[in-house]
Amino acid sequence: METERTVEFDKAFTDCVSNYRTLIFEADVVNNETSDEQKRALEALAEDIAGKYKVGEINSIPAIAATRKAYKACGKDPNRYRPSQEQLMRRIVRGLGLYYVNALVDAGNELSLKTGCSVGCFDADKIEGGTVTLGVGREGEPYEGIGRGILNIEGLPVFRDAIGGIGTPTSDNERTKLSLDTRHLFVTVHLFDPSIDEDKVTELFMEIFRRWGDARNIRHRRYRLK
Repeated sequence: METERTVEFDKAFTDCVSNYRTLIFEADVVNNETSDEQKRALEALAEDIAGKYKVGEINSIPAIAATRKAYKACGKDPNRYRPSQEQLMRRIVRGLGLYYVNALVDAGNELSLKTGCSVGCFDADKIEGGTVTLGVGREGEPYEGIGRGILNIEGLPVFRDAIGGIGTPTSDNERTKLSLDTRHLFVTVHLFDPSIDEDKVTELFMEIFRRWGDARNIRHRRYRLK
C-alpha cells in the first residue's frame, strides 16, 4: 500500500474561492481495457442524461454552475475552457457519443457524470513528492493536457506535485495519466457546490471503482475551505 499524500491549498486559490471541498481517494487497482459490460453501463447512463437535459441547460446544473463560478473567480472564462464534466455532458447531449479509454479512466468519467463534479484520476506512482497543492495556474506555466497538447492553464484551478501541474478541472496532465500498467490510483473530486453530499460521492466512488478497477485498500479524506 502506498503512503497517503497530503493536500494543501495555495493562497492564490484561497484568495479566489471559498466554501470549497475536495475529496481525495487512493487505492490499489487493476486496470484493463474497457469491457463490453462497462460500455453498456456507460451507454445507459449517457442515454439517461441525453433524455434529461438540453445543451443550454447543462451549465445550470448546480455542480457545474458552481465550477464555472470558481473559474471566473480565478480569472478563467469557462466558455473557452469548459470544466471536464461539462465537456462530457455536452458531448452526450449533442449526440456525439461516448469515447472509451480504459477501465479506470472510464470509471472516473462515470463518477463525474453521476455527481456533476470534475474528477481527476492519476497514476499515483507518477506523482512526485508526498504533498499535492491546489493553486491557480500562472501565466506561461507549462502544462500538457491529455490529448490536448500544450494547455494555457493561467487562471485555472490546478493541482501541483513537487515538479508541476498534474490536474485541472478542464484536463489532467499527460505526465501523470493512467495507463494499463497503473496499479496505484490517486483521485481528486472537486466539490465547488456546497450542497453536494460528500458521503454520497464517496459511496459512488467505492461502488464504481471496486466494480471496474478492483479497487482495494481504499483510503479517502476530505479537505475543506471555509
